[in-house]
Amino acid sequence: MQRLDAFARHSDEPGRITRLYLSPAHKSAARELCGWMREAGMRTSIDALGTVTGRYESSPAGAPALLIGSHIDSVRDAGRFDGTLGVLAGLTAVEELARAGEKFPFAIEVVAFGDEEGVRFPDTFAGSRALAGIFDAAALAGEDANGISLREALITFGCDPTRIADIPRKRNDVLAYVEAHIEQGPVLESENLPLGIVTAINALKRLSVTVEGEAGHAGTVPMGMRRDALAAAAEMVLAVEKIAAAAGDVVATVGQIETVPGAVNVIAGMTRFTIDVRATGDAARDATVERIEQAIRAIAERRRVTVDLKVNNRTPAAACSPLVIRGLSEAIARQGIAVRMLPSGAGHDAMIVAALCPVGMLFVRCRGGISHNPAESISIEDADMCVRVLLDYIRHFDMSACRA
Repeated sequence: MQRLDAFARHSDEPGRITRLYLSPAHKSAARELCGWMREAGMRTSIDALGTVTGRYESSPAGAPALLIGSHIDSVRDAGRFDGTLGVLAGLTAVEELARAGEKFPFAIEVVAFGDEEGVRFPDTFAGSRALAGIFDAAALAGEDANGISLREALITFGCDPTRIADIPRKRNDVLAYVEAHIEQGPVLESENLPLGIVTAINALKRLSVTVEGEAGHAGTVPMGMRRDALAAAAEMVLAVEKIAAAAGDVVATVGQIETVPGAVNVIAGMTRFTIDVRATGDAARDATVERIEQAIRAIAERRRVTVDLKVNNRTPAAACSPLVIRGLSEAIARQGIAVRMLPSGAGHDAMIVAALCPVGMLFVRCRGGISHNPAESISIEDADMCVRVLLDYIRHFDMSACRA
């Protein structure tokens, strides 16, 4: 918990936690994390996409690894637990094993990805996609709000984009991936449980929408003659909400909106906004997105504006491994805690790593279910239990089952 407090100092904005991918705060956080890992007896590295890895060697050396990790980037004005908890809990578990002199026939690698939140660049999950061997090199051309490409940002960070091809792991070298994370929801708190086990991670699709109308004077263009891009976008946003609400087990969010020229006395000539759609399955997600696209195009035609829709991210639903679920369930039960299974509505690096190896997630109760907010909070007792369960899982880890 002290480390989580200390890590919160790495921020791109004074007075709040904002640690964007490949920013100066991300770089300083990665360096401090490497230092803590080395103090714990781990061999550290930062790969060509900024992912930090600390390896606690096997006995004998060179064996496949159990991966434990999460991400260390954040949203703007974030809390201090989202992502970072999973990385530092893994580090704490390794420290305890090193203190006790415990070694295993498998290595343990603590992995800290840097691009889970997808705040800075159009694409996201760069680090975990590369690890799993599914990184699309076209993402390197994606630009942030300041026109800086991912390729340029990597070079500034100190990475060599030409080495990205060296990142993917071979299946035989990785046994499983376990990610501890705050729940980001109210279920565990409502049932007075410190921990839960994730069964599956919902499907995700993110779109960007550009609406173009015609700018004009706010006082001289009659209402019936306007081609107002912002008014059209406002109707589209409400259509997104209505369609998702009627779809059942689907959620859709418009999280960013920008208008041009953005003056108080000018009709908006262009508006851009984002759409984030999530569902328990790929089919439900895609059907909802299709209905949203149809509604947006109909609104654009009726209001005499043009619209361009672009899919920036498409991530399939990912089921957690029954092997990892069973191992985590047994570890929780040995602590005398009821085992609670629940799905994850939020996306995580685990859903990407699932393309490489068996994955599982451990949820930690958070106060009020609040996340992506400075009010994020967990108790020291729940943090302690999270580390105890990770230790128990490691000590009882069935290496042969994951290699089968």
